[in-house]
Amino acid sequence: MIESVAVIGLGNISKRHRCNLRLRFPDAKILVMSASGRVTNEVLDNADVVLTGLQELIDAKPYLVIVASPAPFHASHAIAILEAGIPVLVEKPLTSTTTDATSIINAASKLATPVSVGYMVRYLRSAQLMKKYLEQGVIGSVYNVSVNIGQFLPEWRPTKDFRKSVSANRSLGGGVLLELSHELDYIRWLLGDISFQYAILRSSSELELDVEELADLVLMSESGAICNIHLDFLQKHSQRKCSFIGSTGRIDWDLLNNTINLFNSEGLEILFSEPDSDRNQMYLDMLDDFICLINNEPNHCINLHQAYKTVALIEEIKEKAVWGIKQ
Repeated sequence: MIESVAVIGLGNISKRHRCNLRLRFPDAKILVMSASGRVTNEVLDNADVVLTGLQELIDAKPYLVIVASPAPFHASHAIAILEAGIPVLVEKPLTSTTTDATSIINAASKLATPVSVGYMVRYLRSAQLMKKYLEQGVIGSVYNVSVNIGQFLPEWRPTKDFRKSVSANRSLGGGVLLELSHELDYIRWLLGDISFQYAILRSSSELELDVEELADLVLMSESGAICNIHLDFLQKHSQRKCSFIGSTGRIDWDLLNNTINLFNSEGLEILFSEPDSDRNQMYLDMLDDFICLINNEPNHCINLHQAYKTVALIEEIKEKAVWGIKQ
């Protein structure tokens, strides 16, 4: 019998994970710890025990731990838990630096403890179909990819001051590159390894943050496809879209509306459309997949080496990017 499961972190993603853990383990105690181990008087949904330190969590020996603390804390949390032999699901990104990512990989390589990284977009039904269509060559050879994702940061969590959020603070791993790294992960997943070509990063007078609020990237796949990726915290009407232009057609993928449209010489074909699907299902599917990993069953979990490549790419972008004029 599974007696307990645990989540580190108290943010919105922690709340979602706690809810899903309750669904999957209704009889288990859900242990919660803040990223810093501070005591909180906040009423927490689906939290049976609030812990005040990492050792207390380890001593409780939960079945699994989801590390949902800010990225700069991931290494210290994940390594200690892995060394205790407790399976760990690390929220994306793996870490905020390649140094910390390497530390986790080195620790995990000495152990047999199951570990994965939470890039849940891969579990979206339309994402899985996109991978199949590209592998089947539905649009032939891929020439270009265009990604556009944006949402107004102050509206992400309307009840909280956005300036105090993880997204807005460099010291907590904020900025669009780390916060919206799902796009970099799924492009690598769909096309294979990609290389840096050019980038412009910008901040705005509108939000006045110490992190990049807009990023425009040019990347290239091993096959020579050019990927133009735009990420921002400023769009007033949210969008999350990706288009693939190939030798025989174009595929437009809308991640928010969960649709895939094919355009070719024969016209438009709707390949997939489930705009009303439950978006929490991809989180549940990711959790179920991680449980398969724990049980040594077939799975599609994102391993540390895959997640490291995304961190390394972000680090390279930050080192080589041109900073644009604040507007």
